[in-house]
Amino acid sequence: MPCESLSLANRRVMVTRTKAGSSELSEHLRSAGASVEIVPTIEIIPPVSYGPLDDALAKLDTFDWLVFTSANAVDVFAARRPAAISPGNVAVIGPSTGRAIERLGISVTLQPARYVAEDLAESLAPLVSGRQVLLIRAAVARDVLPQALEDAGAILTVVEAYRNRVPTSSVSLIRKMFASAGQAPDVITFTSASTARNLMDLLDRAGVQLPSGILLASIGPITSRVMVELGLKPDIEAGEATLSALAEAICHYFRTAV
Repeated sequence: MPCESLSLANRRVMVTRTKAGSSELSEHLRSAGASVEIVPTIEIIPPVSYGPLDDALAKLDTFDWLVFTSANAVDVFAARRPAAISPGNVAVIGPSTGRAIERLGISVTLQPARYVAEDLAESLAPLVSGRQVLLIRAAVARDVLPQALEDAGAILTVVEAYRNRVPTSSVSLIRKMFASAGQAPDVITFTSASTARNLMDLLDRAGVQLPSGILLASIGPITSRVMVELGLKPDIEAGEATLSALAEAICHYFRTAV
């Protein structure tokens, strides 16, 4: 059920995405009446070298499949691809990544029913044996997808489009937000495993312990699993791994809370 107007009135929600990536989730939450505090736990920076990516893009027409697992990778692809070369089959992990590629005038060939690497790998596996596959992704990412593609017989090329790092500017934001109980958020959102890991890093740098009683909201099972490993028990989990579903899950929690 979509968020109802003012269903999050008087609730403070902390959004931990990048500055550039926080707008969609923040918009959903504000439309439900929430006060949104953006504390970026991820900063997107260039890879050590664009050389491998540029080399792959120069021969883009030799690949049977082009695979993206984030909109950030699509943005870098858009900035660096040779204009005269368009990809053939394109696979994306979910709708936000799909929308990013479609804005370039490129059609999406495959998107899994669930927006996680495991389902993307399962959907691609029957299609890639003996095929040239180019996976464009972050410098540090889970190996689930590349391993599954290689096991399925793909001739795989993996290139880095960007790196994630912890933004040091958020340390002061963390200290300010948790300086007193009255300033702490009611909910903290986690939209990837990296947001969970990096928040723990920021809390440590700021010398802050996460107060009890704050609800922790996860975008999906992979993020939830990492949160649990870090000692962060998810109170809320989205029904599907999208920002709108995460906002709806938070609204549902407060709508049904006794």
